[in-house]
Amino acid sequence: MSQGELLFLPLGGVGEIGMNLALYGYDGKWLMVDCGVSFGDETMPMVDVVMADPAWIEERRDKLAGIVITHGHEDHLGAVQYLWDRLRCPVWATPFSASILKNKLHETGLQAQVPLNVVELGSRFKVGPFEIEMISITHSIPEPNLLAIRTPLGTVVHTGDWKFDPDPLLGLPTDTEALRRVGKEGVLALIGDSTNVFTKGHSGSESEVRGSLIELLGRFDGRIAVSCFATNVARLESITVAAMANDRSVALVGRSLWRIDKAARENGYLADLPPFLTEHDAGYLPKDKVVYICTGSQGEPRAALARIASGDHPHVHLGKGDVCIFSSRIIPGNEKDIFKLQNDLVRQGVEVVTEKDEFVHVSGHPARQEMEEMYRLLRPRVAVPVHGEARHLQEHARLARACGVEEAIETSNGAMLRLAPGPVEVIDHVPTGKLCVDGPRIVRLDSEILRNRRRMVFNGSAVVTVVLDKVGKLLGDPQLTALGLLDAGHEAEEHDAVVEAVRDAIEELPQKVRRDDAVVREAARLAVRRSLRDTHGKKPITEVHLVRV
Repeated sequence: MSQGELLFLPLGGVGEIGMNLALYGYDGKWLMVDCGVSFGDETMPMVDVVMADPAWIEERRDKLAGIVITHGHEDHLGAVQYLWDRLRCPVWATPFSASILKNKLHETGLQAQVPLNVVELGSRFKVGPFEIEMISITHSIPEPNLLAIRTPLGTVVHTGDWKFDPDPLLGLPTDTEALRRVGKEGVLALIGDSTNVFTKGHSGSESEVRGSLIELLGRFDGRIAVSCFATNVARLESITVAAMANDRSVALVGRSLWRIDKAARENGYLADLPPFLTEHDAGYLPKDKVVYICTGSQGEPRAALARIASGDHPHVHLGKGDVCIFSSRIIPGNEKDIFKLQNDLVRQGVEVVTEKDEFVHVSGHPARQEMEEMYRLLRPRVAVPVHGEARHLQEHARLARACGVEEAIETSNGAMLRLAPGPVEVIDHVPTGKLCVDGPRIVRLDSEILRNRRRMVFNGSAVVTVVLDKVGKLLGDPQLTALGLLDAGHEAEEHDAVVEAVRDAIEELPQKVRRDDAVVREAARLAVRRSLRDTHGKKPITEVHLVRV
């Protein structure tokens, strides 16, 4: 990195939703903005948490000045507790985000190790050669911050997640005067959220949702369950206000909701609300006097709502005459799990209400009208769309150009952009990848371990034991176990056919060759795979145990 260049290098969060990790380089130092996670899907067996691989900056961690967190969502801070030991640098966050992060660090035993700097809203501070100004905006969580990152080569605005909510109900409104001031000072580049670029108009206000929920909850006589994103503290408040307006008490169901409630009250939010009931205590109330706020709006199999829908929850039971309201949107990729959850509830006799049926949700991301207003306020010379898939980035670039931006650059993870001096251009590509939490360890998503696990999920596994003497004579039938493929008790004929194929493959080898363990193993392995491919259409992970006596 040249001392006279200002660089932008995303390692995650570009061309995808989640896993946000952005790097800014200047004067021989790097600034990291956000360090988030995404979540596994059906292509990642037994994987819950995925994050960007920081290997490139890990190799240069002596040049990493620090991490600044824009807000407390998992896709922006959820990887800190997993990756900090590789980075070992200070972290900056506003109070609510810091409370969430402290809890995560405590869970991993890092609370006494991570230098966590808690900065007030609207703060200005230095991280290495970067001067940071946090500007309050609105989103679906308390204390979201837009960052104005100042260097001698120009000011870069990193929006984080944002919207313009004229009446957010909880927390500060967007500081439009600060945005206008930064715009007048001059903005070199805007690194901006692209999530809702295809949504016309305005994203809507939380105050409108609150009014709708008050009316909606008054229609029902049975138990009411509401599922929403746990971090949407304003929505928790809206649901509670709506419940109280209809003479109902509110219980939280799910650990993440209790953690967010604790962080919110520590920082002065929800102060006007009574304490929430536990799920156990709420069970003593009449069914027309309770509202359950539940985790699991995205169909997460281990969340509270999934357990309720399957009849497996110890304290909360829903049935005929009850209703479940999904006060959230469907995150792309979660459709299958959410629809299964909703169908399970319907089979229990529960009425399901979604944003398609009633006005129960507004997005935390800007629609096109808001994005246009942001460009009018900041007037950047360059736009770099992030936080979206390829089609979102392309459409955001079109919108930026239509707003008069000179250059709109569609980039990708690993592409190092020189923002200044001179025209913006890609000057290098660095290796990127994904890591995942696999039990107590962190492994690469493309590792041999996980590749084999995926193959076993779809193709099964086979183990065959072969016993030979020193010259290669078989001393008995090969012993076969084909997990996920063959039931030896009910498919004896198919099982015996594979065993025979292994025997034939070994006996067809020349006598001299049978003395070579590697050759015998490979012959047996191929025989198993070919036989199972022909009979079951599968190519299992196959291991051969060779015993010489």
